Amino acid sequence: MVKDSSLEQIGSNQSFGGRQLRYRHRSTSLDCDMTFSIYLPPQAEQGSVPVLYWLSGLTCTDENFVTKAGAQQCAAAHGIAIVCPDTSPRGEGVPDDVEGAYDFGLGAGFYVNATESPWVKHYRMYDYVVDELPALINAQFPIIASKMSISGHSMGGHGALTIALKNPERYSSVSAFSPICSPIQCPWGQKALGHYIGGNATDNNAQWAQHDTVELVKASSKSTRDSLPVLIDQGAADNFLVEQLNTQLLVETAAASAFPMRIRLQPEYDHSYFFIASFIQEHLSFHAENLR
Repeated sequence: MVKDSSLEQIGSNQSFGGRQLRYRHRSTSLDCDMTFSIYLPPQAEQGSVPVLYWLSGLTCTDENFVTKAGAQQCAAAHGIAIVCPDTSPRGEGVPDDVEGAYDFGLGAGFYVNATESPWVKHYRMYDYVVDELPALINAQFPIIASKMSISGHSMGGHGALTIALKNPERYSSVSAFSPICSPIQCPWGQKALGHYIGGNATDNNAQWAQHDTVELVKASSKSTRDSLPVLIDQGAADNFLVEQLNTQLLVETAAASAFPMRIRLQPEYDHSYFFIASFIQEHLSFHAENLR
């Protein structure tokens, strides 16, 4: 199945007739070794299948979604592969937050290309997710390159939405759980963009806006609004909802921009993987419909 001997398999488990696999490889975008997980449904034994990329949130690795979301059964039923990259570069020489905070540095790449020192050498998660990893996956696994969707949670929801909005021709659909909708207007985003890209929301407005879902929706073309299906679920009991996520701002912006997003507020659900596991089947069915 895998043709490149430089790709090192470090995990393999049978799951719902398919295989949950884990690999290590050298990333040129990030200039370090990276790991990713990939679920191949049973249909991949007979031919190529569509693929969903999942982007995880702050502090996570490629394994959180794999072990907590319960996605494999539904992915097997729909015949969809799921690729889960890590959330940041890792390893010796990769800089971290000087205070060891959870919301920046290791485990918090924010899916942007850093331009500021010392982050610029390794923190290029946008290039990794958009270009390098899909090229590797398409070359090494039975994947239909033209049938690709993207999803994520929290920081990863921010990544999925901004990446899809910037590259609508590449993705059949996008969904998110509890996404950071406007990094420009929340502490997590202001810290990350300030360090990775430099300046602040006022001084670097054009650069920061390229990584802000609300701003990208404002600037979206009619063709993007007509062709990119979007599903978002947000828990009403999420303790980050008001300060960090700005979901209502996205609801208002999408309405004003005539962007037909499905944004659902789920009563009593929080920010955890219990929330994701409760609705992941609906998200996978949504993507399966659009990947046909």
